[in-house]
Amino acid sequence: EDHIRRLAEKIYNQPNIYIIGRSVNYPMALEAAIKIQEVSYIHAEGFAGGELKHGPIALIENGTPCIVLVANDETKKDIISNAVEVKSRGGYIIGISPENNEVFDYWLKVPDVGDASPIVNIIPVQILAYHLAVLRGYDPDYPRNLAKSVTVK
Repeated sequence: EDHIRRLAEKIYNQPNIYIIGRSVNYPMALEAAIKIQEVSYIHAEGFAGGELKHGPIALIENGTPCIVLVANDETKKDIISNAVEVKSRGGYIIGISPENNEVFDYWLKVPDVGDASPIVNIIPVQILAYHLAVLRGYDPDYPRNLAKSVTVK
C-alpha cells in the first residue's frame, strides 16, 4: 500500500486521470474512473483501448496520468501498444499488470490470475482513490452529493 500512496503523492494535484482497458478490463476502467471521481473529485474517465485513437488520445497532455489495466491474455500486446501511443504524447503511464514493462512510468504489480484479471486490477485503483482523496483533504467514507441508485420508500 505504501507504493500506491507514493503514486498518489505524485498525481493528486492532476486535473484529469484516464484509465484504459480492453476486453474484460474495459468495464473495470469505467469502474476505476467512478471510484476516483466519487471520492477524490478528480475528473477521471475510462476508455476502451480500441477507441483510443477515435478521440480520447486528443485529451493527453504532458504529464497526464493514464492507468493501463493489463491482463496476460490476447489483449496484452494491444493494451501495451495503447500505452506507447499515450506515452508518445506525453502521458504518464501507470501500469497495473502482473509484469513490468518499459513503457510504464509507474508499475503496480498484481497477480496473474488469468480471466479473473478485472477483479485484481480494480483493487489497486480503489486504494489509489482512497489515498488521492485523503491527500486532497477529503474523507473518502463520506463522498459529497452521492445518492444511492435505488431508493426504498
